[in-house]
Amino acid sequence: MTSKELLYVEDALGHECFMKSCSQKTSSQLTDITLSSYVKELEAKHTELFNKFLNLL
Repeated sequence: MTSKELLYVEDALGHECFMKSCSQKTSSQLTDITLSSYVKELEAKHTELFNKFLNLL
């Protein structure tokens, strides 16, 4: 893996980590059950993407 590719993966990991933590915080604050459930699905998706990028390393 080139250094440029490594920088891309590290950047993507940071973005996915940020999105995961935002989703966690938001889903816990929502009172609408349907919306909260959807945001939890987003959290799971970002966790999955984070793990996929991590496996590239």
